[in-house]
Amino acid sequence: MRTKIQVISSTAVPLPIEHIDTDQIIPARFLKATSREGFGKNLFRDWRYSNDDEAQPNKDFVLNDAKFSGRILLAGKNFGCGSSREHAAWAIKDYGFDVVVSSFFADIFRNNALNNFLLPVQVTEETLAMLMQLILHHPSTEITVDLPAQSIKTADGKVNSGFDISPYKKICLLNGYDDIDYLLSMRDAITAFEQSTHKTFTA
Repeated sequence: MRTKIQVISSTAVPLPIEHIDTDQIIPARFLKATSREGFGKNLFRDWRYSNDDEAQPNKDFVLNDAKFSGRILLAGKNFGCGSSREHAAWAIKDYGFDVVVSSFFADIFRNNALNNFLLPVQVTEETLAMLMQLILHHPSTEITVDLPAQSIKTADGKVNSGFDISPYKKICLLNGYDDIDYLLSMRDAITAFEQSTHKTFTA
């Protein structure tokens, strides 16, 4: 799942529901694996299917609507609330989304997403409403999320907004680093510091 995130241009899937909790994202009965892979098939499981039989998809749920697709999920306010299960981020990433856009994220979900190379983009409620309407009425609308520039925009310029992200997490996502990779990338600087400290101490 570890992939660099830089500029993503894609259509999007609209899910205009507020307070989507982690049990809706991935129900607890499917948390049986320790690997991060394979959870995508059960993403929003209780909304996607009429029951546990995959042969009965819920035709009214957006993931079963062929006109919507893409690597960007547009979700309502307070996305990822509820339990702290990291599997929620795993399921979204495993399904094929690289970005979730909302007007507010639960803190634990936001951190889990960033740790799993899933970019949470928080925008104003006005910007989110504009994006929702564009995608709902024009599913072929392409949205560009530019992590280096920290911007999200549509090609027609109707939406052009910035977003915040931790500078440390931005470096990690841009380079495909986890926490250990980041420390290893600083090895030369750490070594130089240790050597300078040692010289000072022994002088």
